[in-house]
Amino acid sequence: MDRTQPRVRPRTDDDVEACVRALAQVHRRDGYPVNWPARPGDWLTQASGLGGWVADLDGRVAGHVSLSRSTAGDLAPVLWGERNGTGPQQAAVVGRLFVAPQARGHGIGALLMGRAVREARHRGLHPVLDVVASDTAAAALYERLGWTRLATVEQRWSVSQVVTVHCYSA
Repeated sequence: MDRTQPRVRPRTDDDVEACVRALAQVHRRDGYPVNWPARPGDWLTQASGLGGWVADLDGRVAGHVSLSRSTAGDLAPVLWGERNGTGPQQAAVVGRLFVAPQARGHGIGALLMGRAVREARHRGLHPVLDVVASDTAAAALYERLGWTRLATVEQRWSVSQVVTVHCYSA
C-alpha cells in the first residue's frame, strides 16, 4: 500500500468522533489519559481555546493536539513565568497530544507539536506543557524536539490521587 504523507489541519466538529476512537486506542495501549474522561469528546474540545488540530494519514485521523490558555492548576505556565519574569498569562499550554498506535513512526507527534508551537508564537505566547512522569515516550519526544524540563512536581488530581508530572517549555 502506498502511504501518503501525514497532513496536519485544523480539527473540525466532524473529526471529534474519530479523535475519540483513536484516543480510546491510545488509552488502552499507553494509559493516556491517566483518567478516562466521562465525556472524551468534550475533554478534547474544551482544552482547545486557542486551537485544535488533527493529523491525517491515509485518509484517517491519526493524531491530535490542542492549545489553550493557562488555567488554575496548570503548573508549567507558572514555572515558566517565574523563570522569565513574566506571568502565566504569557504562556500557551500544549495538550491533548496523542498519535493513534497504528500511525506511529511517521513523525506525526513532531508535526502536531510544531503546529501548536507555531500558533502559540503567532499569538505572542510561549508554549509550555506538562506530562505524567510515567509517560516516558512523550517526555522523550519533547526532549528530542528541544523542549526544556522546568521541573518535576507532585500534583494532586483528586483526594485520592497524586501524580508526578514533568513541566516543559519550548
